[in-house]
Amino acid sequence: MPHSLAKVLLHIVFSTKYRQPMIHPSIEDELYRYMSAICRYHGSPAIRIGGIADHVHIACSLGRSVAICDLVEEVKRNSSKWMKSKGSPEFRWQNGYGVFSFRESEVPIMTRYIERQKIHHRELTFKEEYRKFLIEYCIPFDEKYIWD
Repeated sequence: MPHSLAKVLLHIVFSTKYRQPMIHPSIEDELYRYMSAICRYHGSPAIRIGGIADHVHIACSLGRSVAICDLVEEVKRNSSKWMKSKGSPEFRWQNGYGVFSFRESEVPIMTRYIERQKIHHRELTFKEEYRKFLIEYCIPFDEKYIWD
């Protein structure tokens, strides 16, 4: 086959360190645009980025030549530096992350889910939401190792 072709859609989730509410509404849109630019630079265009004060969801198409761990590391590292440059010197992301796949037919559902984070989290904490994803995707986990 002369060409290598792929389309892998990812839902990436990670929180601020200790789930501190550090993403203020006044800066979140600019942060999400910055994160989107990082994704695009690494050949992994974002479909939608959103969240609330203590965590972020990124729906993106994974670039053919980038590893998931490298993409997440670049997004977290660069956006953390950016947040610090915007007046949050103590800003940090959690050490880990979750990545879940979804189908092209689910793009509208995923987009709506991310857009409605503020509504969704009136009734559900980040920890509850994250556990729900892990269970839904049959990912075994130990509570003492997934939170920092």
